[in-house]
Amino acid sequence: MPVISLNYDYLERLVGTDRQTLLSRLPMLGSDIERVEEDHVDVEFFPVRPDLFSTEGVAHAMRGFLGIETGLRDYPVRPSGLSFSVDPALASIRPFLGSAVIRNVDLGPDAILSLMGLQEALHWAVGRGRGKVAIGVHDLDTVTPPFRYLAAPRDRSFVPLDFDRPMTMEQILTDHPKGVDYAHLVRDFSRFPLIVDSRDQVLSFPPIINGELTRVTGRTRNILLDTTGTDLRAVMTAVKILCAALAETGATLESIQIDGTPCPDLSPAVRVVKVKECAELLGIDLTAQGMAALLARMRFGAVPEGKDRVRVQVPCYRADIMHDWDIFEDVAIAYGYDRFEPALPPVFTIGQEHPVMKESAAVRAIFTGLGYQEVMPFTLTSETVLFDRMRRPRSGEVLPVLHPISEDHTVVRTEILPLLLETLEVNRHRELPQRIFAVGDVVMGCRNERHAAAVSHHPAADYSEAYAHTDACAREMGLPFTMVESSDPAFLEGRQARVMAGGRTVATFGEIHPDVLMAFGLEHPVAALEFVVTAAPGSRGRPGIPSPDGR
Repeated sequence: MPVISLNYDYLERLVGTDRQTLLSRLPMLGSDIERVEEDHVDVEFFPVRPDLFSTEGVAHAMRGFLGIETGLRDYPVRPSGLSFSVDPALASIRPFLGSAVIRNVDLGPDAILSLMGLQEALHWAVGRGRGKVAIGVHDLDTVTPPFRYLAAPRDRSFVPLDFDRPMTMEQILTDHPKGVDYAHLVRDFSRFPLIVDSRDQVLSFPPIINGELTRVTGRTRNILLDTTGTDLRAVMTAVKILCAALAETGATLESIQIDGTPCPDLSPAVRVVKVKECAELLGIDLTAQGMAALLARMRFGAVPEGKDRVRVQVPCYRADIMHDWDIFEDVAIAYGYDRFEPALPPVFTIGQEHPVMKESAAVRAIFTGLGYQEVMPFTLTSETVLFDRMRRPRSGEVLPVLHPISEDHTVVRTEILPLLLETLEVNRHRELPQRIFAVGDVVMGCRNERHAAAVSHHPAADYSEAYAHTDACAREMGLPFTMVESSDPAFLEGRQARVMAGGRTVATFGEIHPDVLMAFGLEHPVAALEFVVTAAPGSRGRPGIPSPDGR
């Protein structure tokens, strides 16, 4: 989770209260104080609250929490008269753009440090290491509108930030520190994203580095914000959080036309929630008026609608509000966790480890003994990853997500192996060998199964390695088994097999097909296996012995 440094003088000035009050109440807002230093405090916030990743965001929240300034803040946005055009060729590269103009900023040393920290924290929490979102902040007065976001030739050159000489974008990926860190995000494309002005001056090479031309300094008074990415919702979330933070410094906000559509839209979302449902969930007495007052302290707009309903205006920067219960959580925070009276449950039980968890622990011990490192891939994925990139036909047993928030998370996983290959893809710029495994549930239709999968990625990975490790797992789990030929299109023909036990397939292993490797951007062979953990229920028992005809 991100740790944010909050300068005392700057925070006290923005909030309007003293240091001791802030230090005593910050944990009640939902944070952990990591370190208390002489001039600042380091505070850890949950990733679901990226609006708190800056001193300005914390100050805005604390003014409400302390009752200094409550209710929804309005963010007026005037038209700037400026425009952006987006090159259609970016559709398969980095298609989405968000932008805004922020004028009359006063960026002292504290404000600049806060802005830089917010930018990097958003890159991590919202942008997934700049993969989904990358943010550029530019001195607007150094460039000439209108602006273009285009797919440029790889040999296009400009002076990148912190350098004093022009470099081609190819050179930036190998010679600039930021290029080396983030080259994996763009190097496979034939053309690179670029933002230029009407004079063809380069503002930014997203998601890698800005141009030195638009460096923001303490003398900057007008800012052009750009956010680019592969997920529109995440891009707009970053824009809204940055605009709200800069508005706290006294800056004014202006919209910019992106292919004819004004951006940003900072209007609040509206929800109507039930008072009784909130009261029953939290175990406290509530009225509509009281609930509205608590929400106002959390910077919502809230007015009662009758005795059991409250109309809530959700601030534009609160991307974490996705359900009524998210609002009820803020009611609990405003009420005060320190005011809830702890009570023992009315029943007494003695817990014990579930047999499936025992098997999972045994599998973890086996794989770590074989030199693998455990990872925890997401439970939600897409049919593209599960089937298309694996060369497998789409299955009718997939459980879809009713309202997916992105095209990357549309179904519940039916296998773990594709997600491990996706993990290798993200880490393909790391050193080899890479051996990782995961244990967890998959969903087949409406039926849960516990699977384990492992991949070994290095130049010498082959069928023999997959066979040896599958054999070791089966024996250690006490599973009588038979190995038979397999025809899984995800593996190389003749270099794969299935494990049969109890009349059904309980494992598949082999060497990953080159087309699958290419689909995941992997350059070296991968030995892989996946098996059903619950094929051997209960304790591990004695080592298993293959059947007489097993290979």
